[in-house]
Amino acid sequence: MTETTGYPTIKIGRGHDRRQKAGAPWLFSNELKLDDAAKALPAGSTVRLMAPTGKIVGVAHFNPHSLIAARLLSRNKDAVIDRAFLERRLARALALRERLYARPFYRLVHAEGDGLPGLVVDRYGDLVVVQFNTAGMAALEAEVTAALSALLQPATILARNDTPGRSMEGLADEVRVLLGGVPERLTVEENGLVFVTDPMTAQKTGWYFDQSMNRAFAARLARDARVLDLYSCSGGFALTCLAAGAKSALAVDRSAAMLDLALASAAEQGVAERFSTRTSEVFAAVDALIGEKARFDLVIADPPAFVRSKKDLAVGLRGYRKLAREAAGLVAEAGFMVIACCSHNVSAEAFAQEVTAGIRAAGRGARLLHQAGAAPDHPIHPALPETAYLKCLAFALD
Repeated sequence: MTETTGYPTIKIGRGHDRRQKAGAPWLFSNELKLDDAAKALPAGSTVRLMAPTGKIVGVAHFNPHSLIAARLLSRNKDAVIDRAFLERRLARALALRERLYARPFYRLVHAEGDGLPGLVVDRYGDLVVVQFNTAGMAALEAEVTAALSALLQPATILARNDTPGRSMEGLADEVRVLLGGVPERLTVEENGLVFVTDPMTAQKTGWYFDQSMNRAFAARLARDARVLDLYSCSGGFALTCLAAGAKSALAVDRSAAMLDLALASAAEQGVAERFSTRTSEVFAAVDALIGEKARFDLVIADPPAFVRSKKDLAVGLRGYRKLAREAAGLVAEAGFMVIACCSHNVSAEAFAQEVTAGIRAAGRGARLLHQAGAAPDHPIHPALPETAYLKCLAFALD
């Protein structure tokens, strides 16, 4: 490792630069030459990456204690990672969202998808929620906060640093206010509707912006329908369906706090009389509904990740098949089913295979109507499959 510039240099091992040449923004620890000097660098250091040929191929964040040891920030060998760099990347991200969205409610930064690995920024009007998910981004907290303040002039910046991946970077969980004050309740606008959320305690950063397009599609199937929304969280799918003319909607989730937010949104939207909730583990609720001989014209299932690591793949795939089978069993004749997967370890092909097998096991025929991923405020890095994590399928069932 040399220090001929302001940043130390980390060398890529001979024969281990294939993925880097193909555009991958990550380098794993076994692809790098981690000598004693490299191992002594603080987690989150900014480094230059040197190919086996001796050519500098970019600037990255480096963590000697993480499996993902280097996360590429720029392929410009002379890049300086400072507030000006962050402001340029944030301005580029903002320009894209302003082209796509009329109102300031969206994911503003999607980590590697926006060239800012480890950083997530969600925008709720004049309140911004950030997540610093890597040691490198955590080290830039002050610069990121200043850059966001200059670009957006928000009233509030909240750090929701409570994601599972932080532990792998040696970071503790925390929730902190970086600027201003946080309201007890916050409204979110999506697809022309207003929803209520709690930015301090609601899941993720307070709202799942990634499903906005899929919620809009599901609503197109919902006119005059009885809707069941499994893993409803704060009611995004169910309430969007009610706004599109659904006859009724039942939201099921094990979190009473999330369902309370859904009820508040239903009241805000004026659809409370057609909306009901059930606090329960989903498979237990499905069993109860089957016992009640309940049937729905549209069943939606948007579960949390069943496969959090590759070792969980076999069990998780069986879980998706079971969920599809039981959900299909609750769909009325000539009804519809929408089902999603947010496990990046599950390929789109494997998910579709398990879901169709589950539908067959329920004794139903099916036609695929819709196959999509996340909304465009979650851009995909073409060389990083993990950024294409979301899969959503909609079926017409016979």
